Amino acid sequence: MIEPEGWRIEAVTLSPARAVGALLACRQDHPLWQTMAMTQQSIPAASGSPRTDIVLLTAGGHFSWIIANDIVERFGPITVVQEAPEPRSLFLSRRRRMLGMVPVLGQLGFDFVQRFVWKLSSQRRNEIIASERLDTRRPDKCRFIEVASVNAPQCRDVLRQLQPKVVLVVGTRIIRQETLDSTPAPFINYHAGINPKYRGVYGGYWALATGDRTNFGVTMHLIDRGVDTGGVLYTAAANPTRRDNVSTYSFLLAAAARPWVAAAIDDALQGRLTIRNHDLPSYQWFHPTIWRYTWNGLAHGVW
Repeated sequence: MIEPEGWRIEAVTLSPARAVGALLACRQDHPLWQTMAMTQQSIPAASGSPRTDIVLLTAGGHFSWIIANDIVERFGPITVVQEAPEPRSLFLSRRRRMLGMVPVLGQLGFDFVQRFVWKLSSQRRNEIIASERLDTRRPDKCRFIEVASVNAPQCRDVLRQLQPKVVLVVGTRIIRQETLDSTPAPFINYHAGINPKYRGVYGGYWALATGDRTNFGVTMHLIDRGVDTGGVLYTAAANPTRRDNVSTYSFLLAAAARPWVAAAIDDALQGRLTIRNHDLPSYQWFHPTIWRYTWNGLAHGVW
């Protein structure tokens, strides 16, 4: 099922009412129509025990719960395996070995400034939440299993016991091969960037900062040994405004991704996952440093 390139972008920038109208205008044998129709047919009633064939691996957070609540609305309550936050000392130590001390200090400066950007952008975030009807609360109908890490033996044991048909990953640390091998189910990652060009973190931000607005979007992809290098299942573009910044991009991207997350899950349940080839170059991106962030803001208006 290959959707026309124009439709991919249009579908994530229309208002809900216009999007429904555009979908109804499609021929019923259109691949996108068939995908969405099959998704609706596979949705069970939300009552009863949380389903275990769909498992969400996450560390939690606003955009994770946006995705989780949309899945619950479409498929019913699911099982959520939530890992504890990675100790910051381990994260910084690993990043220092990879990039060096000076870039890491610059990234720490960016993290500090980002806290103020977050506070100053509350009105814009609330607008996005209201207009897109996002639910940022932890879904209360799901079954939650807490683990120390997605790479901990406990997590692998849980996955073996649950025997899921699909594992959705949203906002975790990099998953090791031992965890990937613990179940035959495909691991599908929600990535806030267009792969393979914007692998790593802050993909949407880096697309705008490098003048590549058409690739401000999200990717649903299979997980393999690399960093966001698995086969691409779906991509979707979003449309940021001049009022958006690093504290609102994740909300726009999560909103745009919702139907494609559902489509990828349904494809996995129905055994029809399809990898789509892309001719984009492959780059891995990291947190911006405070000096790069300041320059991009002053020179390009990307904050």
